[in-house]
Amino acid sequence: MSSDLILGIESSCDETAAAVVAGGRTVLASIVASQFGTHAPYGGVVPELAAREHLRNIVPVVEAAMTRAGVRFEQLAAVAVTEGPGLAGALLVGVTYAKTLAWAQGVPLVAVNHLEGHIHAVLLEHAGTEPVAGRTLALVVSGGHTHLYLAMLEASSWRYRLAGYTVDDAAGEAFDKVAKLLGLGYPGGPWIDLLAAHGDPAAVPFRFAEVRSRPERQRAAGPAGGESELFSFSGIKTAVLRYVESHGLAAAIAARAAALPPGSRPADALPLCDAQTLGLIASFQRAVVDNLVTRTLEMASRYGTGAVLVSGGVAANRELRTRFGEAGARAGLPVLFPSPALATDNAAMIAAAAWPRFRRGEFADQSLSAEPRLRLGV
Repeated sequence: MSSDLILGIESSCDETAAAVVAGGRTVLASIVASQFGTHAPYGGVVPELAAREHLRNIVPVVEAAMTRAGVRFEQLAAVAVTEGPGLAGALLVGVTYAKTLAWAQGVPLVAVNHLEGHIHAVLLEHAGTEPVAGRTLALVVSGGHTHLYLAMLEASSWRYRLAGYTVDDAAGEAFDKVAKLLGLGYPGGPWIDLLAAHGDPAAVPFRFAEVRSRPERQRAAGPAGGESELFSFSGIKTAVLRYVESHGLAAAIAARAAALPPGSRPADALPLCDAQTLGLIASFQRAVVDNLVTRTLEMASRYGTGAVLVSGGVAANRELRTRFGEAGARAGLPVLFPSPALATDNAAMIAAAAWPRFRRGEFADQSLSAEPRLRLGV
């Protein structure tokens, strides 16, 4: 048996993923089966359908990862799986399969927090980078999460403290809902990202207060007795709705939705959007991106971190990457992203996050179950 090969399994939401990673750093194979086509007609993830698709995909996805890596099951050092947070039924598929496989092969089982996995997606590709070796601030931003964590490496072990979170919609959720509101496809992030590049981001003056549903500088108890940043994205979603209603865009939205059948791509929507709509989309994206960048860098300065790590599905957004890089350079603070393929849900990040736990002998037993509301850090 090789001493460093970990099979990672991820099934927290609507991607069934498996990956083989050597030593927590070298990705030998990463396979992701998406369920976009299943959930697109509903404009969001349907939990029952997600669980069904995971059941259908888990075996072929794992076999494909093992084949691509050129690895036999008996060569594995451990099996790692997402324990939570996520959809209960979806998580149970991955957990049950991983427990069975680990038992059958007689190898350790390692349980991983999905949010820690996203952080390790960055660490996986930036291992050895000097700023990552100490105290960093990690932003996990996706359809289900907008969280800030202080990530601290101590004696080869990562510890996390919650430094900020959203009080309502996650940023990615706001992208999905606004895309649906404007007659675009699901998931909304790629549609907004592509179309925003063709609009004027100053066309609609969304004020900072509109991005939040609570008072502007609201805080909560944070790490080390400090303050925790509270994000809110329900306000800007409502502001977009008001703009649509006040500018009579409903008919154009209905026509656009009808002209985009299932299977349409974001580029298909460009000829169906006038300058006003493109400006609205660009202004929405700019407001969300500026909110994330400004407040994250404020927290990084407050806690004196050596770098910022940005991960999660929204981390694939091109404007977010550009503006974070520009703002980080002005502040003299490195901002690190995973590659786009590792920004969204995947199993390589789960195997990478499992490696330090594997080396410390932190194994789960056969009583492991799904934890849909699992938290990370303190």
